[in-house]
Amino acid sequence: MRWLREPSSRWIRVPAGILLIVGGIFSILPLLGLWMLPLGLLLLAQDLPFLRRPTRRALLWMERRWVRWKRRPRSTTG
Repeated sequence: MRWLREPSSRWIRVPAGILLIVGGIFSILPLLGLWMLPLGLLLLAQDLPFLRRPTRRALLWMERRWVRWKRRPRSTTG
């Protein structure tokens, strides 16, 4: 997947990102799902500057939430 992040792969990233977003809209179908929307946005954020900042903020927010969730003490019952 590293080759997909290279600048020369822009012509593959943009259509793939758009197709993933469109596929995510039809999430009612079995193969397609909501998982396609964020993946498509991540691909498009590589090439569209106006998506970079919101994507970076969302990823940092998710990382902070994940770390907080992992640190939370687990209650043991029994």
